[in-house]
Amino acid sequence: MAAAGLFAPLANAQYDNVDPYMEVNRKIYGFNQSLDGLVFKPVTETYDFIMPTFAKRGVTNLFNNLDDINVVLNDLLQLKMSNALHDSSRFFVNTTIGVAGIFDIATGLGLYKNFEDFGQTLGYWGVPPGPYVVLPLLGTSNVRDAIGQIPDYMFNPVFWVDNTETRFFLYSFHNIDTRLFYMAAESMVSGDEYIFVRDAYLQRREYLVADGEVYDQWDDF
Repeated sequence: MAAAGLFAPLANAQYDNVDPYMEVNRKIYGFNQSLDGLVFKPVTETYDFIMPTFAKRGVTNLFNNLDDINVVLNDLLQLKMSNALHDSSRFFVNTTIGVAGIFDIATGLGLYKNFEDFGQTLGYWGVPPGPYVVLPLLGTSNVRDAIGQIPDYMFNPVFWVDNTETRFFLYSFHNIDTRLFYMAAESMVSGDEYIFVRDAYLQRREYLVADGEVYDQWDDF
C-alpha cells in the first residue's frame, strides 16, 4: 500500500461515534508526544545518524522475521491456510538462508511480507473494534486491538528470552526501529495532528482487518 494511503485522513463524520473518550485521549496523546520529544525521538535520531544504512536494514529485517511467527499463527487462527504456507515459507527462507532474518531473501523470491496480528484475528471473526483509545507509551489503538496486543506480545520470540538484559536490549532496538519507520511519515501530517493520526490509524486497521476489501462510502458520488 502506498504511504499516502496509509496516512490520508478520512472525513471526520465517518468517525463521529468511535472516539467518545477524545478529551482523555488527547491528554494521553499529548503526554506521549512530550515523552517522545524528550526521549524516544532524540534516541532514534542518534541511532539513525550513527548506524550505517545496511545495519538499520538488517535490524528491520530481523524484527520483521520474528514478527512472521505471529503472522503465521494468526493466519492459522483465521483459517487462511494458503497465507500460512506462504508466510511460513518466508520465515523458513529468511531464518536459514537469510541468517536469522538479517537478510530478506524471501522477498526477492516473491514471498512478500504479510501483516496479521491478534487484533485482526478478532476482527476477522466479527469482534467489533470498540472505541478508539490512546494508550500511555503504546499510542493509538482501539479496545479490540489493545486486547490483541497481549497475545501478540506473549508470542513474540523476544518475550521468550530468559536473560532480562538481553530481552530489554532487543525490545529497545525494536522500539527504535519502529520509531524510525514513523519518522519517515511525520512530514505527511497536516491539520490537527491528533485527528490526522487517529483517522489514519482507523483507516489502516479497517483495511488490514478486511484484507484490503474496504467499501468506499464516496463511490456513489
